[in-house]
Amino acid sequence: MVQNLVMIKLNIHEAKTHLSKYLSRLAKGETILLCKRNTPIAEIRPLPATPRKPRPIGLGKGTFAVPDSFFEPLPDELLDLFEGKGN
Repeated sequence: MVQNLVMIKLNIHEAKTHLSKYLSRLAKGETILLCKRNTPIAEIRPLPATPRKPRPIGLGKGTFAVPDSFFEPLPDELLDLFEGKGN
């Protein structure tokens, strides 16, 4: 088992002020020890990378048919609700 030995110790103010800088370091595998007045309260670790392979096209083909009523105009009561004119 490989342990990540790089750990950044941050107080809450520093983390809030420079969050984007530390997020890029998290993405590289570092861990943040979040502190309140120099007392550790949480550990922020990077999540494992998600696989990035394309989704196959047509996975649900034939499992759903769009009914003709889908293309009909909506009732006035429903349109009024979308436009904020309802109750």
